[in-house]
Amino acid sequence: MRKRMIVMLLAGIMCLGMTACQKKQVLDPTTGGSLDGAVEKEAISTDSGGKLIIYTSLKESMISQLVKDFMAKNPDISTDYQSAGAGKLMAKIATERESGQIMADVIWTSEVPDFFSMKQEGILMQYKPAGADQVLNPLEDTEDYFIPARLGTLGIAYNTSFVKNPPKAWSDLCGPDFKDAFAIANPSQSGTSYVSVAMLESQFTDKIFKDLRSNGALVGQGSGQVVDDTSSGEIYGCLAVDYITFDKVNSGATLAMAYPEEMLVIPSPIAIFKDTKKPDAAKRFVDYMITEDAQAIIAENGTLPVLSTVKVPEKYNIPPADEALKRGIKVDYQKMMIEKEARVDAFLKIMQGN
Repeated sequence: MRKRMIVMLLAGIMCLGMTACQKKQVLDPTTGGSLDGAVEKEAISTDSGGKLIIYTSLKESMISQLVKDFMAKNPDISTDYQSAGAGKLMAKIATERESGQIMADVIWTSEVPDFFSMKQEGILMQYKPAGADQVLNPLEDTEDYFIPARLGTLGIAYNTSFVKNPPKAWSDLCGPDFKDAFAIANPSQSGTSYVSVAMLESQFTDKIFKDLRSNGALVGQGSGQVVDDTSSGEIYGCLAVDYITFDKVNSGATLAMAYPEEMLVIPSPIAIFKDTKKPDAAKRFVDYMITEDAQAIIAENGTLPVLSTVKVPEKYNIPPADEALKRGIKVDYQKMMIEKEARVDAFLKIMQGN
């Protein structure tokens, strides 16, 4: 099983290399990170005209619904988006900054440390959207430069064809049901995975990873890939993003999600770039994102809304947002930003047995 995982990883790296040569502008979300498991979408042309451009790590099926609804409510604003992993988007933004112009107007991902970094670098616009006071916001010191547009959760996805006893605690992952058959997405490739790893380490120290490694746990690829591997039976469980898993379940996969008492709740911030040439349109989009209509679309996709008045369908069996935040592991995101490289290296050293 481990050999097959390694082969898949090498194949993915080769595929990325070939893609980069053929389509320089195409971003690969499966290794770029985030919660989000975005489906690859052709890069937006640098000649975007008068369109409002959004860079996001959300999967295309969700962002396309939101953009469609936004344009229906704002027919005077033509809108397009680039859907890719957070790591790839940040690399793209860095390249565009060097050329003198960020092509996007709005950024929406789930890698919170990136937003503190962008705030510190002075590339975000300070803006408090309408309705901001009603948002369930666990982030501090944002100074209105960004605000959560959803609350992503990660839990334990498991294949019900192989695991008959649903895990109730994180320590259950070190038991026989998941021997040599549990994976965590590589935090150097997945922003969501990195935040999750940092949360687990904060709560349990690195002993949790040593125990997982002793039970044969593996390092997978992106957030979407580890769910795919669990669905196929290649592994029996993984650290999984909520709506990526539920999307598979809705398609017939024999998967279920378990949420231990100590929850992983990751805000997904949205922000406007300071140098946008369409500030009014960008503000209207951010305002829209925290309306009940937008939050209802988010909830219908199986992830937590930021408004307590919007409920997630019962079929997803996710704790309500306010309860999830109370149970959520607390972390210092700015410290997490500074320590990322060292934390990722330490995690991979443990998990890869180096």
